[in-house]
Amino acid sequence: MEIMIIYHQAFDLYHTAYRIIQLLTYFKRGEYVEIERLRIWDYYLLFPIEMQRIKFSLNEKEIKDHIKTFITKNQKENSYEIIFDSRKMFEKIKPYQMAALKSLASYGIINIDYVTSGYVTPISTEIIEKHSPKFEPLSISEQNAIKLLTSHYYLMSLSVLKEKTNLIENKYDAQ
Repeated sequence: MEIMIIYHQAFDLYHTAYRIIQLLTYFKRGEYVEIERLRIWDYYLLFPIEMQRIKFSLNEKEIKDHIKTFITKNQKENSYEIIFDSRKMFEKIKPYQMAALKSLASYGIINIDYVTSGYVTPISTEIIEKHSPKFEPLSISEQNAIKLLTSHYYLMSLSVLKEKTNLIENKYDAQ
C-alpha cells in the first residue's frame, strides 16, 4: 500500500498568515479592512487564475485586461489546482484564514477585537515591516495581484465585491 502525501498552501496555517501579512503590507491606508474582503483577497492571491471568473462591468475592461496581461498571463493551469466549485473551496479555506487572523492578533500585528467588529486593522506596521525582508519575495504576478486587490477591489463596496466574485452570499446583506 502506497501512501501519498499531498501538500497545498491553501491548507497551511503558516502560509495563510504569510499571505495575509503580504496583503496588509501593501495595504498602506492605515484604515480597516473587512474580514470578508481580506478573505476574498487572500483567495485570489492563493488562486490568481480564479480572478478571470470575477464578473466585470463594461467600464472595467481595463481591469480585466490588466488581470489577463499582468497576473494570469504566465499562469499554467495545474491539474491539481483546478477548482470546480469556487464557493466550496472558499469555505474550505475559511478555518485556516480565521486561525491565521487569530494568530496575527495574538502577536499584536492586527487588532485583537476583529472577531466582534468584523474588521481587521493593522496595528503594528513596524512589526510587519521589520520582518518582511525575511519573507520570500513575491513573484511579479503576485505583486500585481496584491496591488490590484488592495486598490481597485478596496474602493468598491463589500456587497458589490461579493456580487462580482460570487464567493460569499450577499443577497441578505444590507444595501
